[in-house]
Amino acid sequence: MNILSKKATSINLLDFKSRPMRAFHLSWLAFFLCFFGWFGIAPLMAVVREELALTKSQVGNIIIASVAITVIARLFIGWLVDRIGPRITYTYLLILGAIPVMLIGLSNSYESFLIFRLAIGAIGASFVVTQYHTSVMFAPNVVGTANATSAGWGNLGGGVTQMVMPLFFAMFVSIGFIETAAWRYAMVIPGVLMVLCGIAYYKWTTDFPEGNKADLDAKSLKSKQKKNGSGAFKEALKDRRVWALFLVYGACFGVELTINNIAAIYYHDYFKLDLKTAGLIAGLFGLMNIFARSLGGLFGDKAGIKWGLKGRVGLLGGLLLLEGIALVLFSQMAFLPLAIATMILFSLFVQMSEGATYSVVPFINKKAIGTISGIVGAGGNVGAVMAGFLFKMESFSYPEALAILGIAVAVTSTTTLLIRFSAEDEKIAKVELEASLEEKKAGLQLQPEYIEK
Repeated sequence: MNILSKKATSINLLDFKSRPMRAFHLSWLAFFLCFFGWFGIAPLMAVVREELALTKSQVGNIIIASVAITVIARLFIGWLVDRIGPRITYTYLLILGAIPVMLIGLSNSYESFLIFRLAIGAIGASFVVTQYHTSVMFAPNVVGTANATSAGWGNLGGGVTQMVMPLFFAMFVSIGFIETAAWRYAMVIPGVLMVLCGIAYYKWTTDFPEGNKADLDAKSLKSKQKKNGSGAFKEALKDRRVWALFLVYGACFGVELTINNIAAIYYHDYFKLDLKTAGLIAGLFGLMNIFARSLGGLFGDKAGIKWGLKGRVGLLGGLLLLEGIALVLFSQMAFLPLAIATMILFSLFVQMSEGATYSVVPFINKKAIGTISGIVGAGGNVGAVMAGFLFKMESFSYPEALAILGIAVAVTSTTTLLIRFSAEDEKIAKVELEASLEEKKAGLQLQPEYIEK
């Protein structure tokens, strides 16, 4: 049986029995809950800011802390998932990551809150596991769509939390808790959900369509691991395409993280909205993940089918340029309805750019998917950290910072010109693509042994 026949060649959302689709559903759900816990405190920052008497600079430091540790975490998780597989990696990340989410309520000062916010940021590495798991479960004709959809639905947690956490907060206030206690108890909810998901991930997923790492042919697996372990990380570090994608992802996912952190407080301060209304509007940005990131991956796959790997890269560059232009427009809007409309347009291009990025990543080096996913994913957080310093500066208002950020994104789109593939790479990708399309046409998506009874 060739390798492609072990991967899903289509996405059947109602399939909960096959290993690829079970991994798909649990990976996006796990990422959703991690994102929910990661940014659960963001829509409540107006309350926290008042209680702890935080300055703008301190709020900026907290924003930076929430994404800074994720840079290191994503690099480590990318290395780890190549070695122990996504199942065990995600299980530990979910359960251990839930601890600081639930315990942030113990904060009683700027310093302690900053430390907990830093620790929570580690769960942002969940993205790497999600992208790895779908990359090894789906064939080339749909891998971009699978990666984009699982990540997009996971990112949706960033939008849902903007809407839901103020409601959890209001619920605790309505049953008698004071505001300074309500936000603390509200943060326990996402933590508990993460623990439950970690248990489910361990029980109901496998590392690959064939099974778990520990159960596969030891000889071939050890040979593969040895090769990956000895040279994959160094090889990835030397590849300029990896670093170009690192910058690209910083300009799209880094921007999304930044908006998730500042959107609610931006609408609260600049449009004089109450906490609940500001959170609902800010949540619209993240809700675009329902379909926008999937579109980026889908169009990436379509471009790959028609124009090859260079088509995937060309699409990515165009989307990133449009993102930068839309962000500059959003920064200039002082009329609330227009601000909301341009934010939604901007969000569309942000998330399509993210999806298009990870329709390219699986083709850079198939022997180091986890490592490269980790490096590129870390780029998103580096971008968010750099943007965080911009929003921290007292000399720039938030609208001015957004405009500068938009210009930076547009300029970064030119780095896609560095992402090139050799004629041999294009040939191999074409052969694999044609094989997966033929397999799909023949109805051989999944063999019986890859379906859990």
